[in-house]
Amino acid sequence: MAIRSSSSKRPIRLSSISLEKILKTQENLSKSSPSIWNNSEPKSKTSNQESTPTLNLSHPILRVLESCKHSLLEFNQVLAQLIVSGLLQHPLAASRAVKKLCSSPSSIPRAAYLFNCLDQPDAFICNTIIRSYVNSNDPDGAIAFYYRKMVEIDVPPNHYTFPLLCKVCGVLGSVREGGKAHARIVKLGFETDLFVRNAVIHMYGLFGSIGDARKVFDASPESDSVTWNSMIDGYVKNGEVGKAREVFNEMPERDIVSWNSMIAGYVSVEDVDAAKELFDAMPFRDVVSWNSMLDGYARIGNVSAARDLFDQMHGRSAVSWNTMLALHARSKHYAECIRLFDRMIEGGEVKPNEATLVSVLTACANLGKLDIGKRIHSYIQADNSIELDVLLSTALLTMYGKCGDMDSAREVFIDMPERNTVSWNSMIRWHSMHGNSAKALEMFMEMEKSGPTPNEVTFVCVLSACAHAGLVLEGWWYFDLMQRVYNIKPKVEHYGCMVDLLSRAGLIGDSVELTSEMTMGAGTTLWSALLSACRTHSNFKLGEILGKRLIALEPKDIGPYVLLSNIYAMQGKWDDVEIVRKMIEEEGLLKSTGHSVVDPAGSSSSVSFLDKDDRSKHRKSLIYSMLSEMGAQVKLSHREINKNKVEVS
Repeated sequence: MAIRSSSSKRPIRLSSISLEKILKTQENLSKSSPSIWNNSEPKSKTSNQESTPTLNLSHPILRVLESCKHSLLEFNQVLAQLIVSGLLQHPLAASRAVKKLCSSPSSIPRAAYLFNCLDQPDAFICNTIIRSYVNSNDPDGAIAFYYRKMVEIDVPPNHYTFPLLCKVCGVLGSVREGGKAHARIVKLGFETDLFVRNAVIHMYGLFGSIGDARKVFDASPESDSVTWNSMIDGYVKNGEVGKAREVFNEMPERDIVSWNSMIAGYVSVEDVDAAKELFDAMPFRDVVSWNSMLDGYARIGNVSAARDLFDQMHGRSAVSWNTMLALHARSKHYAECIRLFDRMIEGGEVKPNEATLVSVLTACANLGKLDIGKRIHSYIQADNSIELDVLLSTALLTMYGKCGDMDSAREVFIDMPERNTVSWNSMIRWHSMHGNSAKALEMFMEMEKSGPTPNEVTFVCVLSACAHAGLVLEGWWYFDLMQRVYNIKPKVEHYGCMVDLLSRAGLIGDSVELTSEMTMGAGTTLWSALLSACRTHSNFKLGEILGKRLIALEPKDIGPYVLLSNIYAMQGKWDDVEIVRKMIEEEGLLKSTGHSVVDPAGSSSSVSFLDKDDRSKHRKSLIYSMLSEMGAQVKLSHREINKNKVEVS
């Protein structure tokens, strides 16, 4: 057989074998595409009589898709099969592929890209992607996807779309977007849907637009427990507990959420009596009910009532324990805080978390329990579930700093994942408190180079370090630096440090001059520091002026009386001493005594040296004053004797 070529006009001869190959190729091309997945499911006929496989969850490709756990390579292979087979455009296959991508926050952008490849995306797929953005704490991404994808290409929403959108608007706090969402709900006829209506009420409650929430609530008689609870929660969050109680009383049937919301509302306004009344009237309680009451007693500082309630609880949660531990630490019941923590560990009811350990470390710091603090630090290092965040790291640092273990404090500081201003201030403060002012100032310079911007507390710590070391020039330098470079206006605390620094150095005149420059007026603390410095450096004239001024400012404080009495005694003005002493007796003043805590041999008990009798406190102050006067009189006698010796010689 000969075939003519159109270009050369010469015949081209093909063998029978070549012709057979061409015919075979044409025969193969005319056949339908081979099936990638063997499927014994029956075929269904479409309107144009084309045969397409019926797709359901038992289809092999969907079963393989569901089995893809964490392997991106395996998922890519399945996705490629869906694309090649043309099944990706099937709503069921597309929704399962998008859902699989949305299971990980890192692959949500890829799910959004896959959405662009679909010919007819539906509301289910859109809702899946929006929900994944919400669950990954990306409300901006959720609202952007809704407008750019769903609204722009006009994908019809369903009654699951708008509750998600209301949640996004609530998280963003965008009243404008919330109003637009509500308008669209009304436009599309979803305002009567109970699920959507409940979401709108909750959204307006979050915005603080409780009037709008009430309008939606009253718009339809159809309500369920979620509707009522959303209204109660909205009133509670906006501080209208009375209105919340009215709604609560009108409820046809209350559930545990209703009771707990009302109790939490009364607790938020510290009306613990009303909360307790509801608590006692509850037909049944859960751990949230108990924890709300614990929080109520903790807010008003009623430790005994909180402890009684705590001891009655069955099935305490971590919140229950943490509330009690924090309450004991805040009330300065540090030993009881540690005992309660031991009970928590021994019982094994719940596992300590970061909040637990912050409270216990605070107690250890204030009791000087370095051994227990170190055990807690070891526990944190051994337990991978404990996140050593900034708050917990700072609590550890403070514990080591207060206990004087600055090497361990430095290690904690270096290992901190994030060092904030509080962390740096703590290191500067504790170095100064333990007599290493040079190291404190070195930490400040390091903070200026590589740390956060110093704040007003930072400079209080720095100036205090200068005062402890008597670094007058350095103190003036940092006092000026604070204002000139960091634009921080000095406060009473900064002036107090400077007065302390100058007074210790005997620069009483400079201290008075600096104090007179204060725009906010010097407080009694500053005048007391100056008065004490006058006594120390024998500046009797200024001391007498300051003493009288302080007594006029704080007539019920015994400190100025004692200091002024001592100043008079040092000058031998015994008549004036007696006048001051009579003033003390007439005022009935008492001087609070010091409180020392001793931890003998690392034992769990502590010994406090306190005077129980108020009268003994009064006598102690007078005794100290008299001893000072006696010392002054002895000094004066020695001076007279030495003077007479000189004259005789």
